[in-house]
Amino acid sequence: MKINYIILAAFAGTALFSSCKKVLDKVDEGKGTAGQVYSDSVLAKQAVDYLYGQNLPTWGGNGADGGTIPVSLTGLTDETTGDNRFLQGVATSADEGSIGTSNTNSNFYGKMRIINTFIRDCRAGSLPTAQKNRFIAQALFFRAFKYFSMVRVYGGVPLVLEPLSSVGEDNKVEAQQPRATTSACITQITADLDSAIKYLPTKWPNANDWGHITSGAAAAFKGRVLLTWASPQFNPARDQARWQAAYDASTQAITLLNQGGFGLFVSTGSSGAGGGTNAYANMWFTEINNPEAVMVTGYNTSIADQARYTNTYDKSVRPAYLGAGSGSSQPTWDFVRNYLMKDGKDTLTSKYGKSAAGGYSLQTFWKNRDPRFDWTIAYNGCTWPTLGVSNYRLWTYIYYTKADRSTFASTESSGQTSTGFYLRKATNAITNASDLANSGTDWMEIRYAEVLMNQAEAAAEIGRLGAGQEAYTNIIAIRKRAGIEPGTDNLYGLTAGLNRDDMIKTIMNERAVEFAYEGKRFWDLQRRNQTQSLLNFEGRKARYGITISLKTVPATDYAKATRDATSMDDLYANTFDVKVNRKLDTKYPLNWQSNYVFFGIPPATITNNPAIIQTNGWDLGGFDPLK
Repeated sequence: MKINYIILAAFAGTALFSSCKKVLDKVDEGKGTAGQVYSDSVLAKQAVDYLYGQNLPTWGGNGADGGTIPVSLTGLTDETTGDNRFLQGVATSADEGSIGTSNTNSNFYGKMRIINTFIRDCRAGSLPTAQKNRFIAQALFFRAFKYFSMVRVYGGVPLVLEPLSSVGEDNKVEAQQPRATTSACITQITADLDSAIKYLPTKWPNANDWGHITSGAAAAFKGRVLLTWASPQFNPARDQARWQAAYDASTQAITLLNQGGFGLFVSTGSSGAGGGTNAYANMWFTEINNPEAVMVTGYNTSIADQARYTNTYDKSVRPAYLGAGSGSSQPTWDFVRNYLMKDGKDTLTSKYGKSAAGGYSLQTFWKNRDPRFDWTIAYNGCTWPTLGVSNYRLWTYIYYTKADRSTFASTESSGQTSTGFYLRKATNAITNASDLANSGTDWMEIRYAEVLMNQAEAAAEIGRLGAGQEAYTNIIAIRKRAGIEPGTDNLYGLTAGLNRDDMIKTIMNERAVEFAYEGKRFWDLQRRNQTQSLLNFEGRKARYGITISLKTVPATDYAKATRDATSMDDLYANTFDVKVNRKLDTKYPLNWQSNYVFFGIPPATITNNPAIIQTNGWDLGGFDPLK
């Protein structure tokens, strides 16, 4: 699926910015065709669709123009490993390069200028008021979306709400605006989102408009913004008014989304795409009118009247030895441990109760786990329908070829996994190898499940912890959809009477597994001030993988036909050894620094705009992100 903003981008870009001569004449290029575009509903729609093409995130929630850390986000958590100066603890402000400094339409403020130009010119146009408001509301959403991408990294940033001329020394000086306070940015972001909520429909009536922002999507994003603003990163004093506002925003979002037909994806659908009948697995393969997809970037492979617009995710996570992938995203043992058992209890003895699901042990780490484990993590011996083979079994073990264990070989013929695992989530079981490079699977930037979790977390913070209140009911709904067993108390593994601290721990773990590898983990850890403690855990300062080896030493590889026909219970009881001994971070101890809660402004940005003050904790900066 892919809506029209992709194929119309080139036209709309030409319509909005058509004349190089106007730049030479020092005339705002946005004014040249405003009368044409904003008196014609077709042209105006093409112009707003251009904003979608420029500003929707790509697969993984990534954007090309700023507001993200310039390294892999999963590699900055326990999800996967990474190697960069942030993890070494030696990053400087020069290592953060998200704020654009050049005069281009492709960086953050270049795109913001296009959005502001659209808003200004559409307001001045002659379209009917209701139609005009609906177009402007979509642009306001993207302005809020883009500004929040910066604020959660830096705190306050220059708040530009009108298109500034980019030509001439006088205009350059005028454009040198200081950083607004973080609170002023949040106020503007929420005001823009309130306008979007007011003027956008709960559901677009035309199927061709699927993927356009709805009032519920704007409210859901407002809930995300205010949840972050209420979290310890920005709210160390735990101002309850902020948590109440976050709760109210997500509550409004749920109401609007329900009115528009959104909700948790619960239909099992086809058993082919996700490789099974689990709704959590198959929700990625329902596109048009997917109730889970609150905010979505559409991809397609074969729609005849549209250009192909694909992503490479599916190929990137497949094992390299299959000859059709690169295995680039490999889960760590540290992250795998976050998954509870199928009864929703912990794998180890804890105050939440030890699971009775099959007597967990390291040797049987794969057995009786939360079903989301099997739909996210691919591990040695699992059945992973792939490349059209419905009963394909994945093998990643090694075997020692000398009695002293000085040499070993891998059953993987090439590209051996470094962690013992591969990422399976959102891979399509019925895709052929030749089609992997052209995946049409949509990216869901906001899922309905996130809105429920956002409300649950805010509810826990304001004391809504009783039976039947959101801190419990929303987690139960998500666990029920995932396939967790209800238990005799119908709490799906939750313990009754949890206090605030224990409920927040439960919610953070639930978010980790529900949104695993969806670009959410890093931002959750940052807003909760937990990145440093997670990475620098207990002095280990490293993430780990597992090694699965044949017990017989020395050994040759196991006969494929025999192992494929042997049960997992027999193999792990009699054939394999499992050890947590694969240290993944070996070049240096992980050393995430406390000043990384907010990031420094790149020196090139300050040189370009001397009105900007550096962030506290960076280069003797004096800007306080908490104000």
